Amino acid sequence: MSSYRIHPEAHMGRVQLKVSQIERSIRFYGEVIGLKLIAQTDKTAEFGVKGSGVLLGLEETEDARILPPQSVSGLYHFAILLPSREALGTALRHLAGSGVAIGQGDHLVSEAFYLDDPDGNGIEIYADRPRSQWQKDANGEYVMATDPVDVESLLQLAGEWNGLPEGTVIGHVHLHVGNLPEARRFYVDGLGFDVMLHFGGAALFVSAGGYHHHMGLNTWAGVGAPAAPANAVGLRYFTIVYPNIEERDRAAGALREAGFDVEDTPEGPSALDPFGSRAVLVSA
Repeated sequence: MSSYRIHPEAHMGRVQLKVSQIERSIRFYGEVIGLKLIAQTDKTAEFGVKGSGVLLGLEETEDARILPPQSVSGLYHFAILLPSREALGTALRHLAGSGVAIGQGDHLVSEAFYLDDPDGNGIEIYADRPRSQWQKDANGEYVMATDPVDVESLLQLAGEWNGLPEGTVIGHVHLHVGNLPEARRFYVDGLGFDVMLHFGGAALFVSAGGYHHHMGLNTWAGVGAPAAPANAVGLRYFTIVYPNIEERDRAAGALREAGFDVEDTPEGPSALDPFGSRAVLVSA
């Protein structure tokens, strides 16, 4: 087993999604989610917020297939982290007025809302509680739950809606996987993430720098869930951002040492996890 541990300043970066109708998705992510359109072609789009690089990329897939929920390995949701509870309240009021179906969860470390894009790609929009309030159990794992959110107090904080604010980032990516031991081999033994929390034998949260989770991994689509076909909507890739090229290359080397194929791409070293989800390693 590699002794490599991920750099504590590593974090999630761009999420690239496959969609069936690019114009429909551009409208949704701009008007409903509140991201800012940065660039667009006939079949692609890139979104961010003021002061950010690209947080979300979209690409229209030919003969795209929309699969039943929780039928394959791949994207469960990607999570947009807002900089404050006030920003979350403002986003909630906007989402509530948009007519989309919204789920919710107070996870103790954070407050979160859930929705799907027009292709069924899962989205979480959340704000963290101060890290000083996060609690750990006797095993050193974070205590999390899914309690009702105090929606009324959030809405009382809501300000004027001008889209998602400066300081918004991709907080985490949560994946369906075929089994947790193999997922752990890639994300913990290979990429060097630290284990933060187990949910029984069905989910694992891992992170860098003591965060509650940068990656969620679950078998809720079933142990042995197959990889999605190439033309399915869903995750194309996600990026992990390292503080410099040296740390990025150390991570790529650790993945190779763990027995995974790492491909050099224009974006950076890239590898498929055992279930077909692609990680791209980039430097800040």
